[in-house]
Amino acid sequence: MNEVAQALVGSPAALALIPCGSGNGLGRCLGIVGHGRDPFEVLRDGRPRLIDCGMADGHPFFNVMGLGFDADISARFARLPRRGFQAYVRTTLSAWRDFKPVKVRIRAGETALDSEALMVAAANSNQYGNDCFIAPGAKVDDGLLDLTVVKPVSFWQALPLARRLFAGRLDGCPHIRRLQAAQFTIERPAPGMIHTDGEPHMAAATVEVTVQPRTLRILTPAV
Repeated sequence: MNEVAQALVGSPAALALIPCGSGNGLGRCLGIVGHGRDPFEVLRDGRPRLIDCGMADGHPFFNVMGLGFDADISARFARLPRRGFQAYVRTTLSAWRDFKPVKVRIRAGETALDSEALMVAAANSNQYGNDCFIAPGAKVDDGLLDLTVVKPVSFWQALPLARRLFAGRLDGCPHIRRLQAAQFTIERPAPGMIHTDGEPHMAAATVEVTVQPRTLRILTPAV
């Protein structure tokens, strides 16, 4: 999805998304994925809709970008011969033992946030995929990105946090900080991995994240 969508930004051509990915985050957010839905229905009958494009360290994204734990998982996941939800869970549990939180400073306009972070995610849509909602309420066409900082948690604290993620109830969680803006600057002590829509990249210590409003045309369900 990410590779093809990059080529269509600013183009009159529309992206037709066949939901066969491992998580289908953007497809789920846009209603392309659903129980009993014919995966080719939107290609036949869909209507074009303009959505935003995010940019992180020069890399376009349309669903979610992140750094920290989720970027580490994305790098591991990209090397797997087989994907899917169960593989994602196994990869997450394996990565948990080795990962160390990172100190970040996040600036959005006049707002600055200093925190230790398990991960930082800037989302255009509301979820990673598989209905795991990292940014409940996020809209793909509002010209804004929804940033979520997940603070370090113990294994036992992670279990109720995971339940909140899948229930879409992050607001009010003491381990979560959320910001919304059109531009973020994320500073960390050293260069490291980021991911854009699950695609891993090495990036500088300072990561600039911006949005290009309503620049990708994508087919969505007619009703």
